[in-house]
Amino acid sequence: MSGPRTVSGVVVLTDRRVTRRPLAEVVAAAVAGGVRWVLLREKDLPRAERFALAADLRPIVAEAGGTLIVAGPDPLLPTEPAAGGVVGAEPVVAVHLSAGDPGPPLGADLVGRSCHDEAELRRLRTEDYVTLSPVYPTRTKPGYGPALGPAGLAGLIRLSPVPVLALGGIETPAQVRACRQAGAVGVAVLGAIMRSPDPQQTAAELTSAFQAASTSNVEEDR
Repeated sequence: MSGPRTVSGVVVLTDRRVTRRPLAEVVAAAVAGGVRWVLLREKDLPRAERFALAADLRPIVAEAGGTLIVAGPDPLLPTEPAAGGVVGAEPVVAVHLSAGDPGPPLGADLVGRSCHDEAELRRLRTEDYVTLSPVYPTRTKPGYGPALGPAGLAGLIRLSPVPVLALGGIETPAQVRACRQAGAVGVAVLGAIMRSPDPQQTAAELTSAFQAASTSNVEEDR
């Protein structure tokens, strides 16, 4: 079985506590705006509720050719292989681990990990990608940091053995462009889309900014 494609572009992190509409509606709107990667957090929920939420969100993302990643080592997968988000006929096992989580579950197709500094990057072993945070001050975690800024992000990206998603306080197209120019293969966004009165438009604007910056990077490398 081949694994899912490499994580890139705009990745949406969920937070049902700050949305203006039900989470499934916000995710559907983000997907309509071009998002193809959604990271389900909601780690405060009991497993049964989180499992049901994953079952609701997975087909929304999968129908657009995207993938639902689950925060933590439990991928919250159903036992039936016909669920959405598949590689061939089997469910995608996609998880995102915190810096302190143990190794990924056996058989995981895609594994990410949260990192914040050089020491954590050096502890990576079998991960497929990492998030580096916080790049900018964030309303979701006020006081969290210090912020790396684009220059700090670029420095850590040069040390990373795997592709990097920029995370933390990314809310504007200009910030998306700066992260892409620093070398990030994608940007992980929470508040900008979760809090948006029009998550589809916000997702489209951020996705367009990332694509434009990617095109610019390619042209500069020629």
